[in-house]
Amino acid sequence: MHLQESGEMYLESIYVLLRRNPHVRAIDVGEYMGYSKPSVSRAMGLLKSGGYVSVDENGYISLLPAGQEVAEKIYERHTLLTSFLVRLGVSEEVASEDACRLEHVLSDESFEAIKRHANG
Repeated sequence: MHLQESGEMYLESIYVLLRRNPHVRAIDVGEYMGYSKPSVSRAMGLLKSGGYVSVDENGYISLLPAGQEVAEKIYERHTLLTSFLVRLGVSEEVASEDACRLEHVLSDESFEAIKRHANG
């Protein structure tokens, strides 16, 4: 299953929340992202059927290996692009918003080049 940008955003949000708290439910994801309960429920169903997340009997969400891989990739892109743009003189808020858009459309080749430049 190929993930769309929204699926990547959900996985990244779950990843961020799990870094803060060992237990994350759909309600937490909705509050974090500012999305309605039905939207989150639909997304969780798609992510479950795609093999990206699991939800236990208590409603706790876990990232499966495929979901963890995507989440870490998007999170790395977001954090590196944000810090890179800030170092270029972009405000933190604008840099984060721009990174959020760029992280989904940037090719792996271009991201790796930016990463080498930013860390070099």
